Amino acid sequence: MTTSAHDLAPASVHRLPSAPSALDVVRLQTAKRFMTFAVPLLTLAVVLVISAVVAGVFYQLGSRPGTAEWVENSRNNPGVLWALPGFLGYYGVQSVATTFPLALTLGASRRAFTAGTLLFHGLLAAYIALAGLVLLGVERLTGQWFVGLYLMDVAVLGGGDPLRLVAVLFLGSLAVMTAGAAFAAAWVRFGARGPVVLALGTALALAVVALLLASRAAAVADAFQLWWLAAAAAVVIALSCAAEQLLLRRASVR
Repeated sequence: MTTSAHDLAPASVHRLPSAPSALDVVRLQTAKRFMTFAVPLLTLAVVLVISAVVAGVFYQLGSRPGTAEWVENSRNNPGVLWALPGFLGYYGVQSVATTFPLALTLGASRRAFTAGTLLFHGLLAAYIALAGLVLLGVERLTGQWFVGLYLMDVAVLGGGDPLRLVAVLFLGSLAVMTAGAAFAAAWVRFGARGPVVLALGTALALAVVALLLASRAAAVADAFQLWWLAAAAAVVIALSCAAEQLLLRRASVR
């Protein structure tokens, strides 16, 4: 019986380690567990504390929990939408700016990195939406935190509708993170001038859209539907992911 050179080759030659996949990139992105899973909850907790302080000020000024004025003012509280975008934008930026060089050093392809980063952003957005849904349930069970304090049952989060709250938090979070990732990709590809050019281009595009719609503003307002916001978020997500993929295709590792 003859033995070929192929049979005598070391096993490591036949089973080369595969390149990191998109799921491996997700695991890499979630390495900072505290930043990923604790900071969003801490941010929401800070919003709750600030909202309580503001409510205390209004109480001292004569407004009382349960009155029509108190409920209306409380349910117009946009604190969550003011607090989360800053953190999420930062996380979107750092998920590319700091992780892209490491991922490529570990052997990940640029396509796998982009797909894995999108999956990671989707995971974090779903986590935030779930946290918001749980807080809404707690808020209702406790009678608005026992003192008539509105945090999640507010107009900008769907007015207490659980499905709308999940949609707003998920799509909003994902849109902010993917946009941040696109700007980070512009920085990785072109340096400091990349995000500036991208910002100017985005502002110019928005200005053109505003000018085109200016004469029809009243008609657009009358015909407005909530699903337009979801569609706009989907467009932002799609364009941001496409821009990230395009910019990182030829970006050098620094």
